[in-house]
Amino acid sequence: MEPRVYTRDQHPISRAAISENALKVLYRLRDAGFRSCLVGGGVRDLLLGREPKDFDVATDAHPDDVRRLFRNCRLIGRRFRLAHVTFGREIIEVATFRAPFGAEDEEGNIELSDEGRILRDNCYGTIEQDAWRRDFTINALYYDIADYSVLDFTNGVLDLHEGVLRLIGDEPEQRLREDPVRMLRAVRFSAKLGLRVAPELDQAMHRHAGLMVSVAPARLFDEVIKLFHSGAAVTCLDELERFGLFEALFPQASTCFADPGRGLEQRAFLVEALKSTDARIRDELGVHPAFLYAAVLWAPVQREAQARLAADEDPVAAWQQAMSVVLERQVQRVSIPKRYSLVVREIWDLQQRLPRNQGGRALKLLTHPRFRAGYDFLCLRARVGDADPDLCQWWTDFQQTDEARQQEMARGAPGGAPATRTRPRRRRRKAPSAS
Repeated sequence: MEPRVYTRDQHPISRAAISENALKVLYRLRDAGFRSCLVGGGVRDLLLGREPKDFDVATDAHPDDVRRLFRNCRLIGRRFRLAHVTFGREIIEVATFRAPFGAEDEEGNIELSDEGRILRDNCYGTIEQDAWRRDFTINALYYDIADYSVLDFTNGVLDLHEGVLRLIGDEPEQRLREDPVRMLRAVRFSAKLGLRVAPELDQAMHRHAGLMVSVAPARLFDEVIKLFHSGAAVTCLDELERFGLFEALFPQASTCFADPGRGLEQRAFLVEALKSTDARIRDELGVHPAFLYAAVLWAPVQREAQARLAADEDPVAAWQQAMSVVLERQVQRVSIPKRYSLVVREIWDLQQRLPRNQGGRALKLLTHPRFRAGYDFLCLRARVGDADPDLCQWWTDFQQTDEARQQEMARGAPGGAPATRTRPRRRRRKAPSAS
C-alpha cells in the first residue's frame, strides 16, 4: 500500500508546534536507525490548527529497544505493550507498529474473546500494516521526522477536510466488536471536532451499543472522563443517549431520566453541570472527576434516598445507605476509584448539611475541604429548581462578607441561634434532697 504523501510545503505542521520532548524522542529513535513518526491525534490536531493535548510516537523499534534508548522509560500494558518516556509531568507514548490480525510473529501474542474483542495483541508489523490497524481514518496520519512529510494511508486528510468521522475498513461492525470503546471514541471525536459520523458507522453503533457492557469497568472510567472533559460534554451526552450508550454506562441515571415525573428536571440538572464543566475547560480552570460523577449519579441517589425515607428509615441512615447502594451498583459498569468516590460522597453529604446554616454550623462548614464543590453543586441545583435559590444566594453572600457580618447572618438564618454558641448548653444538676 502506497500512502498519499504530503510534503513539507503541502501541509501546515511546524516543528515549533510540537512538544520539545516529543521531538527528542523522534530524533533519538531516528538517529538509532529506527523509523519514527508522530501519529494519531497529535497529527490530526496540528492539521486542524489546534493545540494537541498530547503527542504519541509510532516506530518500528520494539518496546525493549525503546527502553534501552531511554533511561526515563517504562513499559506498560498487557493487551498491547507500550513504552512511556517520561519528562517531568509530560509522558510521550511510544508504540511499535502493529501487524494485522492473524499475522504470525515470533511471539504469536494475539488473543481474542469469544465475541471477537481483542484481549492481547503484541504482534508487530510495518507502518503500512499499522495504519490499517488504527480505528478512524483521521487518526491514521503519520508525521515522518525523516523528511517532515505527512503520510496518509486511509484518506484521513480528505475526511478531515470533508468533516466526516469514518472507521477504517469495510466492516465497521467487526471493528466495534474488536474494541467496543471505539464507540465512545467516535462520540468524543465527533462532538469535540464537529465531525458527522459516517452513515455506516452510525448504523453499526446503534446496533452494537450493548457490547459496551463487556468492557472492563476500570477502562471505562478513563474513557468517560475523556468524554465529559472534552470541552463538548453536553453534545457528548446527547450523542451517548442517541446511540443507547448512556444507558449502557449509567443504567441508574438513564432510568431516572426516563421517568415521566421528574425525569426531565433531573436530566436538566446534569446538563447544567456539564455546561459548567465545558465553561471551566474553555477558561482553563480545573475540573474534578468526582464532581462529574456526583452530578451524573445525583438523580439515582435522590431516588434511592426517597424510597428509604418513605419506608420510615432514619433520615441520616437513609442518605448514607442510598449513597453506598448507588455507588456499588455503578462500579459494576464504570469503575470509580475510591479516592474519587469518597469525594463524591462528601459532595452529596454537603447537600444535606448546607441547609443547616444556623449558628456556628455555617462558619464550620466554610472550613470543610469540599465546601466549594458542595456549594457549586448546590447552586447548580438551584438553577434548575432542585434547590432553594435563596439558600444559594445566602451562602454566596456569606462567603463575601466579613466575620462580624457572618455572625449576624448566622444568627438570622432560618432556625438561627446565637452564632457564638456551637454546643448545646448543659443542664445543671439539681442538688440531692436532704431527705
